[in-house]
Amino acid sequence: MVGYAFMGAAHSQAWRTVNRVFDLPVRARMALICGRDESKVADAAGRLGWEGHTTDWRELIARDDIDIVDVCTPGDSHAEITIAALEAGKHVLCEKPLANTVEEARAMVAAAAKAQTVGVRAMCGFNYRRVPAVSLMRELVASGRLGVIRHVRAVYLQDWITDPQFPLVWRLQKDKAGSGALGDIGAHIIDLTQFVTGQRITGVSAITETFVKERPLPAESSGLAASADGAGAATGQVTVDDAAVFVARLDGGGLATYEATRFATGRRNALRVEINGSLGSVAFDLERLNELEFYDAAEPGVEQGFRRILVTEGDHPYMAAWWPPGHIIGYEHSFTHELRDFLAAVAAGSDPTPSFTDALQVQLVLDAVARSAELGSSWTGVEPVPAPVTA
Repeated sequence: MVGYAFMGAAHSQAWRTVNRVFDLPVRARMALICGRDESKVADAAGRLGWEGHTTDWRELIARDDIDIVDVCTPGDSHAEITIAALEAGKHVLCEKPLANTVEEARAMVAAAAKAQTVGVRAMCGFNYRRVPAVSLMRELVASGRLGVIRHVRAVYLQDWITDPQFPLVWRLQKDKAGSGALGDIGAHIIDLTQFVTGQRITGVSAITETFVKERPLPAESSGLAASADGAGAATGQVTVDDAAVFVARLDGGGLATYEATRFATGRRNALRVEINGSLGSVAFDLERLNELEFYDAAEPGVEQGFRRILVTEGDHPYMAAWWPPGHIIGYEHSFTHELRDFLAAVAAGSDPTPSFTDALQVQLVLDAVARSAELGSSWTGVEPVPAPVTA
C-alpha cells in the first residue's frame, strides 16, 4: 500500500479484517507499506499491521512477492504510481477520485485496458457503493419498485474548514488535490447516485465558491485531523473550491441536484441521497447508514408513508458475514466489503467494479461541473466515455 494517513488507515483496517470475515479463495498478506517520511511510515507499519515499510514506491512495485498495489496517496501521484504498477503486472486498487485531471484519468484507463489483456485487474475505490443499505437501494431501483426515476437529490456536507485559521493542508491546493469539495466529496455522490439509479449524468449547470481564499501555512504536513493550532505564521492561497452546487440531467430523463461543501457548519460528514420515482421513493442517510427510508405508492392510501428498513438481515447485501439481525455495522465495514469484492474478482479473473472507465466517467462529470462554473453556470454537456483502449 502506498500512503498511510486517513485512507491508508481505513484500507489497512479492511486488509486486516477481510479474510477473517469472508470466505475467499485467496488470502491477503500485508507485505509492505510506503510513505515519504521514514519514521512515520515505520510507525504506521507497526500500528496498522504491515510486515515492512519503505519510502520508495518503486521498490514496492519491483518486488516479485507483491501481487496487489493499493494506492491511497493524494491525487497528484495516482497516475504515475498506478500506471507503473499496472505495467509491472500488479493488480491495482486506487482511491477516488481516480486522478486530478481527465487527461491523467484517460492514461490510467488505457494502462488498465492494456494490463487487462494479460489478466491484471484494476478498480477505483468508491467505498460508499459497499454500504449494505446503498446496495439494497440499488436493488430496489433495479427491480422497478420506484418506477420511472424523476428526481435525484444528493448532498454531501462537511464543516472541517469553516475556521479561517485552519491551515492550508494539501486538500486545499489544486496541484495536489485537483479540486476541493467538488472532487473530494462531490465525486462520492456523483458515483453513488449513478450507481444506484443505473443512469449517467449527461449535462450540468454549476456554481462553485471559495469562501476563505487565504490560509495559514501548516506547521507540518497534515490532513483532515489538522486544526488551527497546527498553523504557522505565514499564509498561502487556497486554490480549490470550498463548495460546489449543480443541477444535472440524467440519461433516463430525470432531473438531479447536487451539493458538496466543506462549509456546512455543524455537519461533520453528512451524506444524503433521495430518489423519487413514479411508483415510490427511497432515501439513504450516511449518519443512519444501517437504514433506508422507503415509500411505496402502491400501498393503500390510508397506509402510505415513508417506512424504515433496517438493513441488518442475513439476506441483505454483505450482512450474512457479520452479526445476528439487528446488530448494526459502521463506516469502516464499507472498505472491508470493497476489498472482499476486489479480491473475489481478482481470484476469479473477472473485472471488478467500479472500473477505471467508470471512474473516468465520474472525472468527466467533475470536469463538466468545473467548466460550467467557470463559464457563469452555463449548461455544459458531459463528454461520453469512449470505448476502452485495448492496445
